[in-house]
Amino acid sequence: MDCGPGTIRTLSRLGLPWQALTHILLSHFHTDHVADLAPLLFAFRHGLDRPRRDPLRLMGPQGLREHLRWLSGAHGSYVTDPGFPLVVEELPPEQSWGPLPGEVMVETRPTLHTENSLAFRIGAEGLLLGYTGDTGPDEGLGGFFRGCRVLVAECSFPDGEGMDTHLTPADLANLAAGANPAVLITTHAYPPLVPEDVPQLLAKAGYGGPVFAALDGMLVTLEGSGVVVEMPGQEPWILGRGSGSATGDTSQ
Repeated sequence: MDCGPGTIRTLSRLGLPWQALTHILLSHFHTDHVADLAPLLFAFRHGLDRPRRDPLRLMGPQGLREHLRWLSGAHGSYVTDPGFPLVVEELPPEQSWGPLPGEVMVETRPTLHTENSLAFRIGAEGLLLGYTGDTGPDEGLGGFFRGCRVLVAECSFPDGEGMDTHLTPADLANLAAGANPAVLITTHAYPPLVPEDVPQLLAKAGYGGPVFAALDGMLVTLEGSGVVVEMPGQEPWILGRGSGSATGDTSQ
């Protein structure tokens, strides 16, 4: 989901097989969400021991094809013709796509950010994950994400410095209260907001659920009725399967 600057380097540093990517899901076309798209396609064409033959599916908002044409004009024809099948799907809002491999379904909803920006609900085998992308305050998003076990949400600016196209901790507390996820993961904090402070700020705003600030290398596992969050160098946090109980520190 999204392909911002540093994507390839981070995947490689964490030992994750970026060469085996089959789907990329984009929420919108701002630089911090798509900057590594052209470099990734370049790496697929020129950075593999063997030429790629498997298709790559790019899924994103309306305007994705035009965005790729502009990238191709700026960087080269490899963007739209990388030497293997490139399948481009533009996803209108309030529709569902799938099943993708693993019986994964994707649902979309417009967000208050750009003309075509999207939020996603991604589900398989009854397990749902939500991703806000970038959004301004929107009471309807809470209902869209209801039922998501894990919600990955932007939280960009401190309270008192909010805007119509991004969330503050108080805004996110309202959204998360409506969605009621088992675990909330915050991301996209801009200075002067300190990412690690966001969970405490959400608690101060009245949100009482488990919250983690996103960190490169964190692993979130959904299994049965449980959720396990593993942060680098820390003991795992476990939401008990079926018990509703949790162990570990949620202050990160």
